[in-house]
Amino acid sequence: MNLLGLTAADIMDRVTKIESGGKAAGRWKLRALKVEAVYISLFHEVKTLNSVLSTSSHKNVGDPLFTLISQVKSSCKLALKELSRWMTPEKVKTSLTTYPSSAEIVSEPLGVVLVISTWNFPFLLSLDPVIGAISAGNAVVLKPSEIAPATSSLLSRLVEEYLDNSAIRIVEGAVNETTALLEQKWDKILYTGSARVGRIVMAAAAKHLTPVILELGGKCPAVVDSNINLQVAVRRIIAGKWACNNGQACIGVDYIITTKDFASKLIDSLRYELEQFFGQDPMKSQDISRIVSSSHFARLVQLLDEDNVSDKVVFGGQRDENQLKIAPTILLDIPEDSRLMQEEIFGPLMPIQTVEKLEDSFEIINSKPKPLASYLFTNEEQLKKDFVQKISSGGMLINDTILHVVAEGLPFGGVGESGMGSYHGKFSFDAFSHKKSVLYRSFAGDASVRYPPYTPEKQRLLKALTSGNIIAIIFALLGWSKD
Repeated sequence: MNLLGLTAADIMDRVTKIESGGKAAGRWKLRALKVEAVYISLFHEVKTLNSVLSTSSHKNVGDPLFTLISQVKSSCKLALKELSRWMTPEKVKTSLTTYPSSAEIVSEPLGVVLVISTWNFPFLLSLDPVIGAISAGNAVVLKPSEIAPATSSLLSRLVEEYLDNSAIRIVEGAVNETTALLEQKWDKILYTGSARVGRIVMAAAAKHLTPVILELGGKCPAVVDSNINLQVAVRRIIAGKWACNNGQACIGVDYIITTKDFASKLIDSLRYELEQFFGQDPMKSQDISRIVSSSHFARLVQLLDEDNVSDKVVFGGQRDENQLKIAPTILLDIPEDSRLMQEEIFGPLMPIQTVEKLEDSFEIINSKPKPLASYLFTNEEQLKKDFVQKISSGGMLINDTILHVVAEGLPFGGVGESGMGSYHGKFSFDAFSHKKSVLYRSFAGDASVRYPPYTPEKQRLLKALTSGNIIAIIFALLGWSKD
């Protein structure tokens, strides 16, 4: 496939010549300049970025959604600060078997990588992995989501005007273009989106034995205990659901589990805080994102109107198809076999399921595919420990929501149905690097024991050397048997 005048092989050839030529300091400078270019583009175009995001989501530019632009800047700053250290070969110990020797792990670029982004956080989920890929010395082809055409077009312009087009290319388009890209051989693919498309990406990658990072989603639960600061907990749940793109986020809270005795108090608190944040009529709020498309709107309405579900609404439920808006909606104890409890919601609908005791929530969570994130609100230390040990999810946060993705030292990624592989900060650099094992030896210390003929004495010594047991080695050298 021709990528704006260059094939993937052409791009790789240019990068290989640059990466293989010159000293490490030169390679560091080249990569740093590419990362710096991303930062400069964001610095100069911040007003345009906010305008496009505001138009796309119908939200105020003060919303946390737009602070994610700052998160991309932070990723740039971290890479610029730490890149030299990341690139430095890691010294490792060697064994007695290879004595005398030294060893190191060298990070080298994989080659040409494909990043297929999504629509809900288009700049963060496009540029954050790109920063990791170029920091690791790769060439990158970025495919933004066609569902957010304005942001895709802006990304294309930013790449064209600010970034190194010999190593970073952008391909716009829809299914046909993505399909054509997936037919090519890549050195790694990172895809963010649904599990359904993730399977398509993985199947296409398997034809070329291409490794993949899949950032998918799932039903992210929030377990709420009664021994908490309820106001703070509720505000943080709202921040991780309705204030986070109106629930259209892969790490957003999908459903809540609490005890039967505490449910009414939790619902009352949610109702009060939602009205404080979004007003008596949330449909008029400038802080509520619209649903991304008419098809997504229709899907959410179907979930809400399902038999044995629609009568479970205890708060909200308003909708406006013309504005593509759905109000924050809370439902209580809907059937576990309903679509709302079987599918990722990805919208402003919030089921609350009740249990007799909070430990029963573990069974509900573990009965579903592993989520991308899981949340627990409690002051009970033993419950925290049990939650961490017994619940498997891509990430986990205790007494808050979504903030784990901004912690520089934590990887972001899924497990099972919610994805595979991870990136973020140093983990991005590692994700797009090959860790090459290198052992150095001189011509000294050449032992005849490794060469034929393999006498019984040599065999005993070889066995002792490979075991690393000093006593066994001494016995073998002395011709004694340890048995």
